[in-house]
Amino acid sequence: MSIPLLEPLRGAMTLADQVAAQLLQRIENGELGANRQLPTELKMSEQLGVSRTVVREAVSRLKSMGRLVSRQGSGVFVAPHNSARALAFDPSVLGSMDAVLQVVEVRRVLEGEVCALAAERITPEKCVQLRRALNQLLEAVSQGRDGVEEDLAFHRSIARAADNPHFEHLLGFLEQYQREAMRVTRTNESMHHSFMKAVNQEHEALIDAITGGDRAGARRAAIRHMVNAAQRIEKADPGAKKALQQLLTPTNRNPTRH
Repeated sequence: MSIPLLEPLRGAMTLADQVAAQLLQRIENGELGANRQLPTELKMSEQLGVSRTVVREAVSRLKSMGRLVSRQGSGVFVAPHNSARALAFDPSVLGSMDAVLQVVEVRRVLEGEVCALAAERITPEKCVQLRRALNQLLEAVSQGRDGVEEDLAFHRSIARAADNPHFEHLLGFLEQYQREAMRVTRTNESMHHSFMKAVNQEHEALIDAITGGDRAGARRAAIRHMVNAAQRIEKADPGAKKALQQLLTPTNRNPTRH
């Protein structure tokens, strides 16, 4: 399938916004019919002239809207016409540090119970998957990357371990907001060695509780992680807060991922 190159940037739309909008338009006008398979992430990034990260974010957004679906071992497909649609993503929501803190608050409420269920339903196979996800996150940090995608994948693996697909779908929708919020929190944490060290320790404690089958401990670890994430933002010095706020402006979110 051939997808035309992206049109020039318009207004405050990010590249991910534009890719999502163009794919959605092709779904709506029938160019991409129901059950049509999309090209691979690599091929789409080459056709559109953007990075794979941009394509991944756009596809994730359309999944959260119920317009695309993943089929394990097969790829990404246009959802059947009768698929239920989730709430649409509103990129204007994340415009301030207060908004980021509100997203962290939502995560605190949701992920506490998700982690508790994951601990209750843990298996040896899930332990391996969770450890692998954590190691990939730690490796990303050690290589100097922001680790946002790996962090999202880490929490997604925990939701999967809870054995309730609705949690994974809900977190998939929230990822649209989490991605930008997490970019802010992880940028803030990377500015302070003690912050990043604490984050790594919190992730370790969370996985230890889940893989140990400690339901109450997993809930506490998840809530503590979210509370601490909010506190780390609030404790950022004025210069860091200014830099973090700039990340949230439309022109700086996902800035130049060609």
